[in-house]
Amino acid sequence: MTAPDHEADVLRAGVAGTAADVPAHALEQTRDDGQRLQLFAYLQAPEHRTYLAIMRLFTSTLLADLSAGEVGAALAAAEREGRVAPGESDVDTVIDRLKRLVKWGNLVVGRRETIASSIAEFQHGSVRYQVSKLAVRVQRDVDALLRVPEGAREVSRELLPAIDRGLAGIGTALSDALTAESRDPRAKTARVARERLAEQVTTVFLQHAELAATVRDFYAYLGQVVTRHQLAPDEISGFRNLLVEYIQMVVEDVLRHTETIAGSLAGLAGVRGELLRLLGPADQLGTDVERARGRTAADWQELTDWFVDSPGRPSQVAALREATARAIGSLLASVKRATSGGGLVPGRRGELLKLAKWFDGADEATAHRLYSSAFGLHSARHLQPAPDYDTDNDKVSWRDGPVLDVTVSVRSRGDRGARGRTSRVLDDPMTEETLLAQAREADQKRSAAVAELASAGTRLAEQQLSSDALGVLCELLTLAMAQREGSDEQGTALDPVHRLRVTVRPVEGQHTEIASASGVLVLRDTVLELAGDGAIPEEQETAR
Repeated sequence: MTAPDHEADVLRAGVAGTAADVPAHALEQTRDDGQRLQLFAYLQAPEHRTYLAIMRLFTSTLLADLSAGEVGAALAAAEREGRVAPGESDVDTVIDRLKRLVKWGNLVVGRRETIASSIAEFQHGSVRYQVSKLAVRVQRDVDALLRVPEGAREVSRELLPAIDRGLAGIGTALSDALTAESRDPRAKTARVARERLAEQVTTVFLQHAELAATVRDFYAYLGQVVTRHQLAPDEISGFRNLLVEYIQMVVEDVLRHTETIAGSLAGLAGVRGELLRLLGPADQLGTDVERARGRTAADWQELTDWFVDSPGRPSQVAALREATARAIGSLLASVKRATSGGGLVPGRRGELLKLAKWFDGADEATAHRLYSSAFGLHSARHLQPAPDYDTDNDKVSWRDGPVLDVTVSVRSRGDRGARGRTSRVLDDPMTEETLLAQAREADQKRSAAVAELASAGTRLAEQQLSSDALGVLCELLTLAMAQREGSDEQGTALDPVHRLRVTVRPVEGQHTEIASASGVLVLRDTVLELAGDGAIPEEQETAR
């Protein structure tokens, strides 16, 4: 076996060993997630307009079964309307687009037989395509997203009393169904009672899903706007009405109906087993089927958690109240910033917008003069360095360079000074203990290095020092040489903690060699003395 073959076998064995350590269901789930995420690949492709037109064609009708020629004809009409790029209706191009959608899992190849009058028609029309179930859901969500406006979404408050009445109706329908079943489970009255119960459950869960979606969308928009630092006066007025009036009305409605809804859910919790039994499994659709909402205990628990608090887990109603309080606080802070008289001006947003308008309407020469006048960054007089551009071309003008963020302090007060008090130093015992352990370890290493140097003494040339000992010696040697007043004077350095003294004396013709694990240090015309008692000669102490 050659070396590359051996390495390949080792690599395969390592991969097999790694895969064996991972549970099979985890690997299967990972592969399934990757395959499902491929359903979104056509949205980021360069030809996404063509792919969107194709997917809308397949999802516009039920049980769509189309050939490449039929898709090409539809794309030709889209080309004439300017919705896709020219040339996308070519049959070869269409076949390539369809094959890619099949590869990503959005389309599946159909099995319907066709009668062709020519070889060309057979080649282009024999293969037919159908849309997959998950691709229909992806395209439906994409179209819904593209239709969503940028503004706030109205909360469907009217669904709250409907949910309240629906839960009460479920209790009544459940009682009727149990009574009818006790008489004769196979009678028509029992079947009608079960269908009425299923109708009530489906309606309640659809209403709750719509309510929860509108609440999430509304507060997502709210979080996007209240975090803005600067708001125009008309924006502040609009958000004030939005927060003070509309949100207050929403919260009041939710709180008014939550108590009765929670009571109905508590009453149904005791008979949930009977309720789910009467709704029945969907055996007629097979075992692997996506059930309607309200047919599992997890669905009912999710509905309960939306309205009712549980230990350690607040409900969505509590989260709604908290989010509303934060939003109103953010609005009040924005109003305070806009109306306070502190600083240079209440806000420089209007000035910056006016300056940007001037730049937008100026030619190149006027824009340069305007820039110099506004910011004072003249060619030879400015003190601050120019901003770093993400390019190696130093000829790029500031006007064509990347956009820089203007900090809040510059935008509001016209200065770069920091504001606010210094952050409180947090007590972190784990980090403190780690630092102490590192300090103790460093001290032990230095003590061992000093002990190694002290034991060497006059036999320094015969010893091979460790890296730590050589580091300590070089440190003291540097200090000793720095204390020499002349080239013919000796110098002494002392480690004040471990009391190791190093003396350097110039002696003509004598060399000192110090061997270590890192190499050999040679001191020419120098004698090195080590002493572990820390004493300094009397004549040198007198000279000091």
